[in-house]
Amino acid sequence: MRNILSVAGKELRAYFHSPIAYLVMAIYSILCGFFFYSLTATFVVQSLRMQMEEGGGFPMSLNEMIVRPLFEGILTVVLLLLVPLITMRLYAEEKRTGTIELLLTSPLTDLQIIIGKLLGALGLYFVMLVLTFLYVGLLFLYGNPDPKPLIANVLGILLFGAALLSLGMWVSTFTRNQIIAAVVAFALFLLLYVFDWVSAYSTTAAGRVMSYLALTTHFDNFTKGVINSGDLVYYLSIIVLGIFLTARSVEALKGRP
Repeated sequence: MRNILSVAGKELRAYFHSPIAYLVMAIYSILCGFFFYSLTATFVVQSLRMQMEEGGGFPMSLNEMIVRPLFEGILTVVLLLLVPLITMRLYAEEKRTGTIELLLTSPLTDLQIIIGKLLGALGLYFVMLVLTFLYVGLLFLYGNPDPKPLIANVLGILLFGAALLSLGMWVSTFTRNQIIAAVVAFALFLLLYVFDWVSAYSTTAAGRVMSYLALTTHFDNFTKGVINSGDLVYYLSIIVLGIFLTARSVEALKGRP
């Protein structure tokens, strides 16, 4: 465990010693802040409009009007764009600088290195999510959202991001060019994101499988405040799959002359 944490700490420091962490957090903060402001402004306008109408209508929910759209419809798309910037350097940078040979011949096991790198990337990802919590915290300061669905949303977005990071790390083992690693990872993420679209026009076995593999299919329950064991198994399986594929790719690197 000490070796894993040592690798994770090294990776996290590397992020903040380069512009990557600050660029990703700046972009994320701007996008998240803009969309949060837009959703909140829309909520306020509609609330005032309903109060002016005779009878006042039904009370509007902060969770349904702001929290759920923010996590489900916006943050997931933003993460498709930004997570590749986090994962692109994990192995590609090692290849570019020539330190991959030292890494592969170090006394650490491949699994320790892989998990350590993933935890380092998760550390930066968690810092990004803290920025989201600052925005959502304003809702509790000035409103009364239901905290229980929010807990499910937070768990879902953590698993969603961890799954992307795991797959992105695997993609990073293929090349020494970070830009290529980021583009390929984004293409893979986007494909997994839109797989659910197949269910709109196909009811075949292949269509059902593609719908099940879609990232959005299993994130929907979390945004509703429901923690489903099937969704947990799906995301944990994707994380384990990414680690497994990365391990196989690293073994292949060792076999190259």
